[in-house]
Amino acid sequence: MTKAEFVAKVTEKTGSTKADAEKAVNAFLETVTDALKASEKVVFTGFGSFEVTERAAKEGRNPQTGETIHIKATKAPKFKAGKGLKDAVA
Repeated sequence: MTKAEFVAKVTEKTGSTKADAEKAVNAFLETVTDALKASEKVVFTGFGSFEVTERAAKEGRNPQTGETIHIKATKAPKFKAGKGLKDAVA
């Protein structure tokens, strides 16, 4: 499902205008992004949680040349599904 399709579903379910639904979806995405940038955990009980995890630096290998390369440490967003979401999908 694309963002446009998601906005259309929100419009359909809420009975609001497409513009209002798009504002709400954009506000949600910006709020989650801002919280993750600040290293905050975002939790929706029953749905899931978003958090930032840290990946340690490691040695990798270039598959074309076989040369060993250094991969620097980084932060990555992570989503963990909650029980309610898992049960709904199963």
